[in-house]
Amino acid sequence: MTSHDLHPDPELTPEQLKLVVQLTESEVEAIDNALLANASEMWRKVARIVGTTMMELPCRREGVPDVYYSQRVKRLVEVGLLEAQGNLSHMRYSEVRRVRRK
Repeated sequence: MTSHDLHPDPELTPEQLKLVVQLTESEVEAIDNALLANASEMWRKVARIVGTTMMELPCRREGVPDVYYSQRVKRLVEVGLLEAQGNLSHMRYSEVRRVRRK
């Protein structure tokens, strides 16, 4: 483990924030849907879901960082579409899965 691993994921830089606020509602919805599609009922690392989503998203806007996608994962947990274990501020050391429907 390196000292970098002990620190939470970074905040968005001002430049990244400018890109993120330009995302349309449909672009954010596409990101969320892709994140959910890459999640499973089995636990998966947030970093894996984020990385796969960024590679596969057809309408991905260049320059939007992985940290933003990780923030969207946190939001999906907050609204009850995903459940989490670990600290979501560390995408490499946290996992999520789709909420199991009864």
